[in-house]
Amino acid sequence: MDIATATTTSPALTAADRCDRCSAAARVRAFLPAGGELLFCQHHFNEHEARLVDLGATIEHDSDQLI
Repeated sequence: MDIATATTTSPALTAADRCDRCSAAARVRAFLPAGGELLFCQHHFNEHEARLVDLGATIEHDSDQLI
């Protein structure tokens, strides 16, 4: 499955960034083509990854960069 993975151009996720679905620590940021962004924990990203790809979202995995 191809995912557009961006080089981090936005601020790195911090421990204060929370998943939009469950409030766990955010590990992934998805930029939607129509504008806006969504933050996901790894669990919810895995659950919604296929739909994000279908929508053409750009994905940033910041799990290695958490502060």
